[in-house]
This record gives sequence, structure tokens and C-alpha cells, in this order.
Amino acid sequence: MNQDSTTQHSPQDTAAAHSDLHAVPSGHQAEANTHTGDIPPSEVFPHLLGELGDHHGFYIFSFKISNLPYILYDKETGLSVYTSPEKLEAAGTYTLHKGHPQRVSDGKHAAWDFSITNFVAFQMIGLVIMFLLFKMAASKYKKNPLAAPRGLQNMLEALVMFIRDEVVRPNLPTLRIADRLTPYFLSLFFFILIMNLLGLVPGGHSATGAIGTTAALALTTFFVVNYTAFKEAGVKAWLHHLLGGAPVYLAPIMIPIEIIGLFTKPFALTMRLFANMSAGHIILLSLIGLTFFFKSWGVVPVSVGFSVFIYFLETLVVFLQAYIFTMLSAVFVGLALGDHVHEEHAH
Repeated sequence: MNQDSTTQHSPQDTAAAHSDLHAVPSGHQAEANTHTGDIPPSEVFPHLLGELGDHHGFYIFSFKISNLPYILYDKETGLSVYTSPEKLEAAGTYTLHKGHPQRVSDGKHAAWDFSITNFVAFQMIGLVIMFLLFKMAASKYKKNPLAAPRGLQNMLEALVMFIRDEVVRPNLPTLRIADRLTPYFLSLFFFILIMNLLGLVPGGHSATGAIGTTAALALTTFFVVNYTAFKEAGVKAWLHHLLGGAPVYLAPIMIPIEIIGLFTKPFALTMRLFANMSAGHIILLSLIGLTFFFKSWGVVPVSVGFSVFIYFLETLVVFLQAYIFTMLSAVFVGLALGDHVHEEHAH
């Protein structure tokens, strides 16, 4: 394993490393030392919209708070961990090209990049927040289980009951399956909701605005859908489901269509959440950018007024998108099971 190097290097080397790191034309790494007010009008919107991407380092607004570790692995160099871009450069195994680590020997990217980025850091923050919220609610139940829920406890209970009774149970064929999968759908809903809300906190960043995050969430739904169908309905019923209810002689047509459908569902989940969360932030930054584009105080009331309106609209969207993603996931599980599972209905 490669360790952080303590090799001393000259100020010129450090400057070169920083120059390469900040060579990305988009993202927080593009900010360098330039203030938005000093950017030419034609560059205002590319600069602001570039702040939406993922970046190495932990950022609040567009200010770098701290470094985050680079964790790289490939067969040639093994596992390499670096706590800062300067130490990565100094070790001599990798170099940063447009913010991305490349092997010095051949200029290729590491086979696996497990680096903790800004979005990953906010996901961890979201997980901690979710854990603490439910820990606090659970402790109140333990202290006084017969008392009526109040405050945070009441809000969480209302959301949990809503997801269970209005989203999961109506879409799954049996109470047994619905109750067994309810923890997954609750985790999905609250994780997406908290990630969305973090993007509305001043200085925060929404990890659901990254397609990698939404794709990973959709992938979990893909596995839950097919695993549940295999387990509850059986392989034979799952294969029969590929006919889509059509006669057997249409199998050469229906089976390819249904197989494509297996993957279009998670793809639709991925793109819907990513597009909706990105769109709101793009609109907000574009409205803010009008002030710097026109460089006129007369634009400020219009820019701020519409930004506040979009901000409140985004508050509704963050709840709506968490609900839609969870609802569609439950619907996909119910469709995969079809009529092959017979028991008392969820109602």
C-alpha cells in the first residue's frame, strides 16, 4: 500500500500541482482566486453552473473547507491513499490532470477510484442526520411508550405511517411481503428526502443532483424488485412474466421487450430524480447569475424575487421526488410479483 509521502518539494512544484488541480473548466476546482464579480458577462453562467458538479474536497458554498482522501486502486500500484492533492503529487505514483488522478507511468486513470468526494461527504452527513433523528424519536418511545407523540416524534411517525399505509401496502400483494419490505422503502424515502433537503440548506450540496447517486439508488430498487420476484413467485413465474401475458408463440417478440423493460425502469428512476433535482439548482443559479451578467442593481429585485419563488417551489419538489421514487419502486415490485403470490390483500 502506498502511504502519504513526506517528501519535501519546492514552491514551484506545489504551484504546478495546484495549477493542474484547478485546471478543470467546471466545478469548485475552477474557482481559483477569481470572484464572480470580476468574471466577464459571457463567463458568468458557465462559472456558476460549474459549481453543480462533484469535487475532491469538502465545500460549503464554493469555499473549500478541507481536503478529502484520494483512495485509488489498480493492479500496477495496488491500494493508494492520499490525504491531499499535494501529497498525491509528491508521492510520484499519480499526477492530477484536470483534477483527476492519472498514473505517472502511462498517463492512464486508476482502475478503481474510491475517493471520498464532496457528494459522498454529504451522503455521510445525511446518513448521520437520519440516524440521529430516528435515534431521538426511538428514545422518546422507550422512555414513555404510552404517551402521544409530539414534535419530531410525531412528524416522523406521520411520515412512516404514510409510506407504509399509502405507498407500500397498496402496491404489494400481501401484508407479509409489504411489511417485510417496508424498512427498505422507508430507508429509501428518508435518505432521498434528506439528500434533497441538504441541497436547499445555504452552503449545502445535493448528492441526488449527481447521476451516480441516483443510479445507485435505482440499482438497489432493481435488485429488490427481481430478488423479491424470484423469492416470492419463483423462477418459473418470473420467466413466465417475461411473456407479458402474451401467448407463447409471441415469445421471440415479447421476451426481448420485457428484458429491455427490466432495465428501462431503473433508468427512468435514475434520470427522473437526477433531472428534477438538477433543474431546480440550475434555475436558481441562472437567476442569481442575471445580476452579475447585467451588472445592474435594477435586475436585483427581479432576480431575488424569482429566486425566492423557485426556492419555495424546490422545497415542494424535494418531498415530491422522494415520494415519487419510493412509490414507483413499490409499484415495480408489485408488478414483478403480479398475480403469482396469493394471500390476503394488503388492505
